[in-house]
Order: sequence, then C-alpha cells, then structure tokens
Amino acid sequence: MIKRFHLIAVLLVSTVLAGCERPPVDSVQRGYRGTAMVQVYNPRTMEDQADKNKAPAPLEAASPDGPKARDVYQNVKILGHQSVGQFARTMVAMTAWVSPEQGCAYCHNVQNYADDSLYTKVVARRMLQMTQKVNADWQSHVGNTGVTCYTCHRGQPVPNEVWFKPINTAKMSNFAGDKAGQNAPAPEVGMASLPSDIFTPFLLGQENIRVSGVEALPAGNRQSIKQTEWTYGLMMHMSKSLGVNCTQCHNTRNFADWSNSPPPRVIAWHGIRMARELNNDYLVPLTDTFPAYRHGPGGDVAKVNCATCHQGAHKPLYGAQMAKDYPELLTKQMESALPAAASASAALVSEADIKAVGALAGVPESKVMSVVLKR
Repeated sequence: MIKRFHLIAVLLVSTVLAGCERPPVDSVQRGYRGTAMVQVYNPRTMEDQADKNKAPAPLEAASPDGPKARDVYQNVKILGHQSVGQFARTMVAMTAWVSPEQGCAYCHNVQNYADDSLYTKVVARRMLQMTQKVNADWQSHVGNTGVTCYTCHRGQPVPNEVWFKPINTAKMSNFAGDKAGQNAPAPEVGMASLPSDIFTPFLLGQENIRVSGVEALPAGNRQSIKQTEWTYGLMMHMSKSLGVNCTQCHNTRNFADWSNSPPPRVIAWHGIRMARELNNDYLVPLTDTFPAYRHGPGGDVAKVNCATCHQGAHKPLYGAQMAKDYPELLTKQMESALPAAASASAALVSEADIKAVGALAGVPESKVMSVVLKR
C-alpha cells in the first residue's frame, strides 16, 4: 500500500513539473535586489540557440583598385561605385547569405545578367537599399553592430520569421459577439487567447503602445482592458523573439516608468519604429512585384517583426559584427541612372581582371567578356 502511495505521489509530482525546465538554470541580476529583475537562462537551450546564431566568416577583402562596376557591367544601379573585384565579392557574399543552393540563378537570368525580368533581382536590389538604410539611419537600434542580408535570411531565400495579415481577424465573432481578434491562439502570442494579429496595429500602423493612462479619468485615461491585451500580446512577441523576459526592458516596480527602465527599453522603442518604416517604405510597396504565390492569405507581402532579425537571441547573431566587413552596406546609395556612354569600357578591363571576376563569382570567363563587350 505504501509503495503504491509513493508511486502515485511520484506520478503526481512528475505531472505537475512536466512543464517546468529541468535544472540547472543560470540567472543574471538586472536591477536592485528585491525587485525581481532577474533574467533566467537555461544553459542547454542557450547552447542550442548559439549554434543557430553563428555568423559566417567574412570573405577575403577585394582590392578597390581597377575599373568600377558601373563602367564594366550593364544595369548596375546600387553598387556601381565599387571596383570590379569588390562588386564580385559583394555578389558572392549575398549569394551565400540568401541563396547558397540556387546560386546566382536565383536572382539573375544567367543568359543576360543585366536583365531585370526576375522579380527576385528587383526585390534584392530594394532589400540592399533597405539594409543600407538600417545601418545608416537606425543606429539608435542596431548600434555599431549593423545588419547584413544574413541577419534575417540565414542562408534561405525567405527568412524564417516573417508575418502576414490574418484574414478578417477583427471581424471574427461567436454567439457572444465580436471576438476582437481574440480566442484564436497563435504562436506570436504564446498560444494565449490574446488578440492574434498584434503586428498590423503596431508594426504597420501607429497605434499607441499603452497600458496605463497618464491623466486621471474621465478625460485622460482611454486605455481600455482590450487595448491593454493588444499591447501585452506585442510584449509577449518581443520577449519570445529576443529570448528574454520583461526585465530586459522594464523595471518591475513600475513597468510604465521610463526614468528607471533599463537602457534596452529605449533601443526597443526605436526598433518598433524601425520595423514600421521598413514595412511601409520597403516591403509593402513591393506587393505587386512579388508573384501571387509569395503573398499571404490576404494578398499581402511578407513583413518584418522583431523575430525576423533576432530569432531568439537578445542581439541578432549574439552581436556578431558582420556589417563592418562589408562597408558597402553601411552607407545609403540612391538608385541612379546608368552612365550615358561607356565608349572605352572594354578597354578599361584587363584579361587578368576578367579572370579574377569570373573566379570570384563562378561565372565563365567568356560570359564576363560578353558583358563587358555589350557595354
């Protein structure tokens, strides 16, 4: 009887603890003692996560000497200021970051590299500008670490973490009335019954992210419980995307107080606004460029959120500074018109240049020469 009781007790305890993490765990104090501002990490989870956030080694730098890409190749609108060698290096790096299996043919018509008929080439050019925009104008969020194509893509044509608008989420209802997008558990909100489309109002629109009002009722505090639940859903997404808890950005004594919040809260504030700008200025305008099969269920294009770059790490790639090795990604360049004439283009390129570019980009020497002669 006693043995049976012990067995039942063990089973009950095992059931209760089944959802808990197996020790040991590590903790980092982030605030004053007694404020519960502690980050808890599981070493086993962190080890697995670290393998997914390793940055590839940079390619060997290319010489800036020699003819410029815009004087050798046709239809180079963004990186034409680079030397032929530098341009080839950038293309090889982008191929490895985005389409290592498909190769150059993922974005290029290999019979005519100047051709813009593939939508992937048009999109890639715009994404290159977006990367430059982030590094040049959003240092308030990315700091000196910066981003590259690999930050989001990780060797895949489509990043693992993107989002689309759900279909008519706001109009979903049941016998009790309007569900306000709730009670449709989604991974973005930890499978909770919170509003599932948390990105449209905050990362596409400009809804206020509030919980408590700053003025007394009746005129001041207009933050309803429903609005609070939308905000809480976004916070859950941010926490999961960065692999942290609330204390990463908030002081647990007063979540709303900015004066005592940790510095990452300001960085996160800028990150939300950065995501809005990237979605509205770079991704949504490409809706008609993408083919229908790349659209979401509602016909919209894939957009970015916190997880797109972070993918479970508090800093993307755990702070690996890839961008410094690719200075062409650090400054903005507007798409410019091609030179009106290039009468001496072919004469500017030596046979050694042609062989070097072909070797770097994996393009036959005859193909490089054919492009040069077309200029």
